[in-house]
Amino acid sequence: MTTFQLIILFAFLLVTAFGYGLKFLNLRHLKKYGDVVPEEFKDYIDADLLKKTRDYTVEHSKFGFVESVFGNILVLVFFFGGLLNIYNSWIVSFNMPFILSGIVFFLILSYANTIISIPFDLYSTFKIENKYGFNKMTAKLWITDFIKSIILSAVFITIMTAGALYLVKASPDFWWLFVWLFFLLFSIFMMYISPYVIEPLFNKFTPIENEEIESSIRELMKKAGIKISRVFKIDASKRSAHTNAYFTGIGKVKRIVLYDTLLQKMEKGEILSVLAHEAGHWKKKHVIKMLIVVEAMSLIGIYAAFMIIKSGILAEIFKIQNDTIFANLLILGLIGGIISFPLTPVFSYFSRRHEREADRFASEMTENPEAMATSLIKLSKDNLSNLHPHPLYAGFYYSHPPVVQRIKEIRKI
Repeated sequence: MTTFQLIILFAFLLVTAFGYGLKFLNLRHLKKYGDVVPEEFKDYIDADLLKKTRDYTVEHSKFGFVESVFGNILVLVFFFGGLLNIYNSWIVSFNMPFILSGIVFFLILSYANTIISIPFDLYSTFKIENKYGFNKMTAKLWITDFIKSIILSAVFITIMTAGALYLVKASPDFWWLFVWLFFLLFSIFMMYISPYVIEPLFNKFTPIENEEIESSIRELMKKAGIKISRVFKIDASKRSAHTNAYFTGIGKVKRIVLYDTLLQKMEKGEILSVLAHEAGHWKKKHVIKMLIVVEAMSLIGIYAAFMIIKSGILAEIFKIQNDTIFANLLILGLIGGIISFPLTPVFSYFSRRHEREADRFASEMTENPEAMATSLIKLSKDNLSNLHPHPLYAGFYYSHPPVVQRIKEIRKI
């Protein structure tokens, strides 16, 4: 193993150990305080439900740890045990055209990853989620979803790989710019077509039947200056008892989608508060701001990748016999994950700040902060959310403020 390879290995193990350390702190904190009902939840949660919430978080965390360790062992074997070189040489041995080689290279890895994840997904869905009353999915529906997912995955991987590699071949010196632009345009295109083509493959979208709620939603969105095309509900309850709502679409016209489980469990004022919160993200331009930051970083990253691949240094470090761009991209993905890990709390911080701004927007627009607070209480209760995350863990990973703290801040408004 080369010196640089050892440095990358050490960095990977350090990042992994740090992440596991935070998860351990979070679990220990939950076990210590998990039987304390927060003041904000005293009228909604009893000791039995709180114990169920704690057990659900602990079980999911332990299962996630096992899955993560297994995945990381595979990563170590693949990148540092010589498997990448063997796989890369095997693909090269077929002497396929450049673009076809890339498609096959990434498709096989994608399917291998999918197959490996099947036992974990089955256990999570039919064991853990079933145990805590969330899973509503049948084996038939799981298989149907799985088949649709792998077909869609194959289509997207083929389109993106073929497009990117065509640009690499057509413009050896400026492909980094053209590939970045291609991925940006493709992601925007997917935002447009997903509500009409992709999402209906998995869920049935129907107009909400409660005309009073629909009228109130339209009036609320008009007040916020947001034009909506339709208000839908989806049959989420056929898969899970979890609740949610979201905006979809891009541009001036949006679609509002409500889980049927949300409509069953929340009052009108609470539903309006949840949607006003989502409207706050659009009005405060949070989505655009984050997109700009992410795309700017992506452009820097892809240029750095171009320069590194051009140097040929990665093939030397990892002893790749056939220096292909495919193998280089995989190695860069590994290194990129290590380098970007310290940025996780930075992105989490700005995401939490955006959530607070959206909460304030919703509370002020509806003039009903209490409905916003109770909607969060019900969402947390129904989804068995952890009410006692460790501050360091929440600060590092949480995209939303911890729910108890969030409710306190809303009620101060």
